[in-house]
Amino acid sequence: MLKLAGVFLVIMIIAGILGFVVDVAGALAKIAFVVCLIGFVATLILRGVRRGG
Repeated sequence: MLKLAGVFLVIMIIAGILGFVVDVAGALAKIAFVVCLIGFVATLILRGVRRGG
């Protein structure tokens, strides 16, 4: 029974670490998406200004 509890403890720790990694990766992906979106909009605006001028 003690071995089973140890195995579950290790699985719980690994699942917690993986969950944290997934949360951090998700946050970084959201930040990267916003940065790329801002860059895309800025590029479109600059192209429109150059064509208009």
